[in-house]
Amino acid sequence: MRTNLLLIGAGGHCRSVIDVIESSQQYHIVGILDVPEKVGQVVLGYDVIGTNQDMPTLIKQTPNVVITVGQIHSPAVRIKLYDLAKECGAAFPVILSPHAYVSRHASIDEGTVVMHHAMVNAGAVVGKNCILNTRACLEHDSVIGDHCHLSTGVIVNGGVTVGARTFIGSGSVTKEGITLPSDSFIKAQSLVRGPI
Repeated sequence: MRTNLLLIGAGGHCRSVIDVIESSQQYHIVGILDVPEKVGQVVLGYDVIGTNQDMPTLIKQTPNVVITVGQIHSPAVRIKLYDLAKECGAAFPVILSPHAYVSRHASIDEGTVVMHHAMVNAGAVVGKNCILNTRACLEHDSVIGDHCHLSTGVIVNGGVTVGARTFIGSGSVTKEGITLPSDSFIKAQSLVRGPI
């Protein structure tokens, strides 16, 4: 029997996460929350059933939640929604594509979504409420802080530490062993040799 799941955010990232959820066949999506003007819309067959104001009631009915708002310029909206849902008693399962590879020697914290063909290698640690997007590669012994977004095709090499709330743009590659401070913003196609 599949576990009921509530999504928060009905934009483009939501569509990608829905595809991952459907592929895993572990969860049944009961609906999506977003802004009032989106209530009644349908995203890939799933209804937008309420807004943030409905969180206390809906989370009581469906405690398992995924934040499906993307992150580019700032993680502020994702963090706000995560905190609001947490205050309402939400639980945040790790959403893992069956087409991703996560080593049994890696650790992924609550609310993180690992998209199709991403790789998380041995000894890697990923924080809460992160996005590891399509084909992102997190190599051995790397540490990703809370609320980070590794975009499509990012390669984080071995022993790298990425501070909380960091965004790494598509196709970027880090040198091994470096530390990126919290709130870093890495443009797409960057070769990252040290802190930005």
